[in-house]
Amino acid sequence: MNSKKELWVLLASFVLPIAFGTAFFYLSPTSFTQSTVNYGEFVNPVISTTEKDIVIDEAYDASLQGIWTLAYVTDQCEQSCLKTLEDMKTIRILTNENMRRIQNLLIANAKADNIDSQMLIARGSSTLMKKLNSFPNNHLFLIDPLGNIMLHYNPEGLVIKQVIKDLKRLFKLSRIG
Repeated sequence: MNSKKELWVLLASFVLPIAFGTAFFYLSPTSFTQSTVNYGEFVNPVISTTEKDIVIDEAYDASLQGIWTLAYVTDQCEQSCLKTLEDMKTIRILTNENMRRIQNLLIANAKADNIDSQMLIARGSSTLMKKLNSFPNNHLFLIDPLGNIMLHYNPEGLVIKQVIKDLKRLFKLSRIG
């Protein structure tokens, strides 16, 4: 009799946590989908890019493939644009040893003056710009090493530490780029 009781206790100790966890997951789905640990907002659905969508200026020997990219999209680079570009440079520097895993990119329709020489300058295709027009103008985007636009930040009130935390988490989990 005693061995049957021990068998049921042993079986319950394995089955009950799985049953309670599954019930908790399916009975309260909002607690899992509403909160995230990232500070940027996910681009949903993810916007995939090709080499023809973002044409980097010929003066640079660069590509979006294999490297994380912080891209600032604007129609014309004015004072707020220059401040955001400076913030992007600071973010890249503060990623420390992962600095080589990220590049900064300005996607502008107009000619950009007074831009740092380390900043890549590119033009977006009309199809890409149509997709990005669903976001407010002058937004900061994070492009993964496969060329997918996955996160966006509003540069007004941009907290550099939060962007760095997002990047460090991605660098830790990513095996590419």
